Amino acid sequence: MKKLLKSRNEYYKVSLFALFFIYSLNVLGQTTEYTFEGTVTDKNTNIPLSGVSVFLENTNRGASTDFDGNYSFTATLEEGDYTLIADYIGFKTQRVQLELGPNNMITTNFELTEDLLNLDEVVITGNVIGTNKRALAINLSSVDADNLTNNASVQVDQALQGKITGALVTQNSGDPAGGISVVLRGASSLGGNQPLYILDGVILNNSSNELVDIGGNSQNRLADLNPEDIARIEVIKGAAASAIYGSRANNGVVQIFTKKGKSGETKFNFNSSIRTSSLRKEIDYNTAPLAWEDPFDRNNLNTVPTERFNLQDEIFETGIGIENYLSISGGNDDTQYYVSASQTDNEGIVKNTDFNRVNFKTNIVQQAFDWLKVTGDFNYSRSTSQDVPNGGINAAYGAITGFLFSDNSINPAPNESGVYPVTSLLVPRTNPAEAVNRFDFGNKTNRFITSFKLDADITENLKASYVFGLDYYNQSATAFLPVNNTSSIGDGFARRSDRNNFQYNSDLNLSYAVDLSDDIESTTIVGGTYQFQETETISIQATGLPPVVQTATSGGILEQGESRIPFTLWGGFVQQTFGYKNKLYVNGALRTDGSSVFAEDQRNQLYAKAGFSYIISEENFWQQSLGETFNTLKFRAAWGQSGGLGALPAFSRFTNFTPGSINGQNSLILGTQLGNIDASPERQSETEIGFDAGLFNGRIGIEFTYYQQEVSDLLLNRELAPSAGFGSRFESVGTLENSGVEIMLRANPIRTDNFNWNVSTTYTSNENEITNVAGQQFALAGSFSTNYVIEGESLGVFRGSFYERDNSGEIVLDDAGYPVRGTNEDGSTAKVIGDPNPDWFGSLINEFSYKNFNFRFQFDAVQGFDVFNWNRRLLDNVIFGGGSNVGEELLGNRPKAYGGAQAGIFEEFVEDGSFVKLREVSLSYTIKDPMKYIDNVRFNLVGRNLISWDNYSGWDPEVNTGGQGNVRGFDFGAVPIPRTYQFGINVSF
Repeated sequence: MKKLLKSRNEYYKVSLFALFFIYSLNVLGQTTEYTFEGTVTDKNTNIPLSGVSVFLENTNRGASTDFDGNYSFTATLEEGDYTLIADYIGFKTQRVQLELGPNNMITTNFELTEDLLNLDEVVITGNVIGTNKRALAINLSSVDADNLTNNASVQVDQALQGKITGALVTQNSGDPAGGISVVLRGASSLGGNQPLYILDGVILNNSSNELVDIGGNSQNRLADLNPEDIARIEVIKGAAASAIYGSRANNGVVQIFTKKGKSGETKFNFNSSIRTSSLRKEIDYNTAPLAWEDPFDRNNLNTVPTERFNLQDEIFETGIGIENYLSISGGNDDTQYYVSASQTDNEGIVKNTDFNRVNFKTNIVQQAFDWLKVTGDFNYSRSTSQDVPNGGINAAYGAITGFLFSDNSINPAPNESGVYPVTSLLVPRTNPAEAVNRFDFGNKTNRFITSFKLDADITENLKASYVFGLDYYNQSATAFLPVNNTSSIGDGFARRSDRNNFQYNSDLNLSYAVDLSDDIESTTIVGGTYQFQETETISIQATGLPPVVQTATSGGILEQGESRIPFTLWGGFVQQTFGYKNKLYVNGALRTDGSSVFAEDQRNQLYAKAGFSYIISEENFWQQSLGETFNTLKFRAAWGQSGGLGALPAFSRFTNFTPGSINGQNSLILGTQLGNIDASPERQSETEIGFDAGLFNGRIGIEFTYYQQEVSDLLLNRELAPSAGFGSRFESVGTLENSGVEIMLRANPIRTDNFNWNVSTTYTSNENEITNVAGQQFALAGSFSTNYVIEGESLGVFRGSFYERDNSGEIVLDDAGYPVRGTNEDGSTAKVIGDPNPDWFGSLINEFSYKNFNFRFQFDAVQGFDVFNWNRRLLDNVIFGGGSNVGEELLGNRPKAYGGAQAGIFEEFVEDGSFVKLREVSLSYTIKDPMKYIDNVRFNLVGRNLISWDNYSGWDPEVNTGGQGNVRGFDFGAVPIPRTYQFGINVSF
């Protein structure tokens, strides 16, 4: 009605009765401009707290405290009762009831108590619906912006290493934007085990597309995001969470929330940094100044003098990286904005490799009406990379495979005419010096991530939230090997491959919260989602190139192809939560999901979840007896189901045909895979129980979780008998189990005016077992038939040949002194020889602050896992001759060709990969208010992956040529993870 009265003309269009009525309402609802001010301090130390959010509940009116802990803001309000809230991560949220009257100056001081458990933190557990952490029945891990930056990481998921329980985060490759693998609570599917990523409500595509073969070093698409734009990350594990997010979240959920503007003065933030990356250690190589007269004759021990070369010097160098970042944020009570731009240039440790990224982000939040908030978010990134192939699983060309196969008594340098010599004499492999200097591989990616969000307070109890999210990228990759190179493709090679990925999600959620009584509250959430994804790929490759020409269309075309893969997913859920006195909560939910990849009879599935949480420490009897020691104790338990709707590749339920030619006529050729229209989605059930405890006035926080997970209808690409006429068929016949323990310990041992010490440590153990598999075992693709799925074993164990041993366990040697290959009782010559799944992993993080100095270091540990060192299998073989053990043979310290005899016994190359790494070290110094208009200047020095304590003979036990898939512990031609130093400056004004 007030808006109608803003126009003078409309006064004449209403009756005198209406004027009198509106005047009466204005008198009854008269507003006053109130000023709220005060200070916020730490109750234990009386230290002022900066950055605390102080606001009026259910409004957008508030402010953050300054460096002295002061806050101040104004709000035009009607007289009445209000709640003023002070909220700060690491401290208990405090609420003060206010009765606003004629006095317009409101002074309220807060004294906050530490709470390392953050039970009062509002988290997102349904795409866009927030809930209080105390009501959660599941374990949720959160990482804030301070822990995601200033650690020399280039990628968002890389920055998560060691900071979350239950999350095994590994860097598969040391390339400038090498792929990252994140596995939550163990592998639970053969169709992929990476979690679902959500950016501000947008479902992200995090594929690891190797459009041209560079040896398993492909990027995953989280490389397109800048960690500087991230405000916090929430990680939800378990099937109970998947019952809300849908079956795409079968492997857990990683929710990424970006920074947003705040009302008040415009703020600028500028970061600039420079980094160096270098090889942390070299592999021992053959330095013996001798060579065999005849390397193939064991009995000929004659040697000739020779010169040896360190081929690692031809591959690796120190890379330089720079990054610049600028953000602008601000706004008023109705409009808040955040704009940022950044540029990253990161050289790799392999010569002539780099990764460049340009990011632009904008976010606008508009309070359209008192009841409606509109949010628009736009992200653009362009990334380019210069790559060098390293061989790996499929390709015979590459720098590192060239090193492995080369005779290092041959000088790899080109002659006066620029021609590189052949360094691999027995098999056609590349001269590593030529690979880094002449081979030209690269990727270009343009990506748009945008969202539109509406948050509506329909009534006091009913709220609605709608988000439309769009993720589109085009990735283009090229490969070029020049004519007359030393690889197996000497007449030149070119490939071009492009992929377009378009996807969107449309999600609507309604929540209805009501107090059923003074003690009981009820929250009902109903939601639905529709998701569409389409991936289009086109590629062409050729050999026989003309001189100088680099395009595939100029050569003899070997392959050209095109694919179009649409995918649709839909679902809906209802969740009911009851809370009793803000300390006891029970909830349950039902969800239905459907996927277009399954047949109509199988695609729609129903899943359920249930849980409860009980904060027993808020009971009077607890506070009177144990409250002085156990300030907080929350018990929680949850059970949930979810399904693996993404485990079946698109169109695999059909028997497919391949285009071909017969006698020059177009034809369709039957494929080797038999369709299965009755294939059903995988179904996962999980139970978790745990507690969260706070001790000694919040100085110590403990989170403990035990979980047990069962996966049935595991989709296996089962091998068929030759009589079937097909090679394989997807069938829902397997079962799998995971069980484990997660522990997080946080402590604040010392907190004074000038000195503060925070420590956190994580521990996770997981046991994985394939409890049923058709045919009892089969090899995983892309592992050279060494990683297996075997009933009764963990997923991906190593199976292969082994040593014959005597009763005391010693290796049996033949009469000539060479090891003997073992035989099982049934006459077979292979058995399980290793397990790439760790027994446990954890981290230790310490952070110290003294006045304006801040020092932080992090150790990561992964223990009890094996690595198959394919590199050493080649280096140790006398017929190639580049390894240190071949040098020992030349010097007479072990029998000639001993490594060649070992090459056929795979047990020799399964090594303990256990490591403890000094993952991060950072030192920073902040100058506050150094000059007019400058708030602060911070200088920081950071080191990453500085030291690794391990017994692994290779470069790094953490790398994995198998990438993000289920092939783990596979080291063949992978780029080692570099040691990185970074110096940066941050200016806020």
